[in-house]
Amino acid sequence: MALAAPALRRYLLLLAQEHLEFRLPEITSLLSLYGGQFSSEQEIRVNSPFWILSIPSEEMARGLMKRTVCAKSIFELWGHGRSAGELYACLKNYPMDKMLPYLQLDSTYKVHIHTFNKTLTQAQKIKKIDALEFLPFKGKVNLKNPEHIFWILEDYGMDPNNVPEEPFHLYFGRWIADGQRELIESYSVKKRHFIGNTSMDACLSFIMANHGRVKPNDVVYDPFVGTGGLLISSAHFGAYVCGADIDYNTIHGLGKASRKNQKWRGPDENIRANLRQYGLEKYYLDALVSDSSRPIWRKGMLFDAIITDPPYGIREATRRTGSQKETVKSAERSTDNHIFVSSSYHLSDIFFDLLKFAAEYLVMGGRLVYWLPIYRPEYTEEIIPRHPCLKLISNCEQMLSSHTSRRLITMEKVKEFKDQDQHSYLLDGQYMPYRGHNSFREKYFSGVTKRIAKEEKDNQK
Repeated sequence: MALAAPALRRYLLLLAQEHLEFRLPEITSLLSLYGGQFSSEQEIRVNSPFWILSIPSEEMARGLMKRTVCAKSIFELWGHGRSAGELYACLKNYPMDKMLPYLQLDSTYKVHIHTFNKTLTQAQKIKKIDALEFLPFKGKVNLKNPEHIFWILEDYGMDPNNVPEEPFHLYFGRWIADGQRELIESYSVKKRHFIGNTSMDACLSFIMANHGRVKPNDVVYDPFVGTGGLLISSAHFGAYVCGADIDYNTIHGLGKASRKNQKWRGPDENIRANLRQYGLEKYYLDALVSDSSRPIWRKGMLFDAIITDPPYGIREATRRTGSQKETVKSAERSTDNHIFVSSSYHLSDIFFDLLKFAAEYLVMGGRLVYWLPIYRPEYTEEIIPRHPCLKLISNCEQMLSSHTSRRLITMEKVKEFKDQDQHSYLLDGQYMPYRGHNSFREKYFSGVTKRIAKEEKDNQK
């Protein structure tokens, strides 16, 4: 006889109104990491800060909140309605046996009110709390250190210029846990020891690690490691991290500094020092000076996740090692880069080399998470690079300007790499749509030039 699946319990997720497109893939990835799956009784309003989820256990809900940087808090949902009357009716129907453990005589509690898109006076808040007197609270109120915290949450919509008198949705629930939003401040790039021109924002770094389902004892690799910002977020979650970069100076912390009012990098500005700053040095394996177009690794599945931000040719050059035949004029040794000859590395080649590398070196079920720059007027889903061994999981946009953006692409390895997959992307008609990436730099700066010209013309009026 088959065992019945555990009943799903309803939880309310309160989300931060930042990086809206990234929230659903992050929550979905983290639930799958803990053995669950994304489930909701109602259609998710993607831009709303309130999502009702069905989760098997409180333990899984707490696990989710130990990782997410997109969500603020999670609550065991006791009631939900489109009016106060609907909410109270829903609360009266909530099973008493699920309420009573948190309403005992020897317990302490408080009720907190949260409103979205509207500010209430203290008198209005007290009135709403007093209206819950029908609930069988037996414990004592303790505002400073209560055992149980209950929240009333009200949603007044998304339009700050048209705030309704009454909320569109009301929720009541027991607070379970907060998310990891404090990591954004504690890992801020502004406070980091070693940074570069393209060091990744702390919030996005943690989102990438969560999209990649990084977990303790994983091995995570960044083939365009730069100053190691993406390694830090993975190491925070207990993964062992390593990387590579073609830039000798960056790997060794040499040359000009990226900070304002600092001309040269200090003697201890390097990737290891960054991880040491956060107490994560034990997770640091190494960083290599290496050309990602020429893999140096032994054959086999080595990495649980590959998380990276390839250069776009805007603030960092797209380079790879060349040969004397390719560039005879550049045969003189370059003391800046410690490479005899370097040649341009087209964006289309960067992404296909990256996908081929991920298909070959990721473990089964491992994930590739990377940024793809886009010229928005020409964007279609067909220009997202594909590989037969990798399944597209999510595709989220971050705006850079009116005409450019970058997309966070998450892919999962679903098929073992075979020799015939080596050049699978070169099939007839399959490669040409991606060549448009090669002119991203020109399109990016053409937009900048047009904007400057328009501003100058406007100033002359």
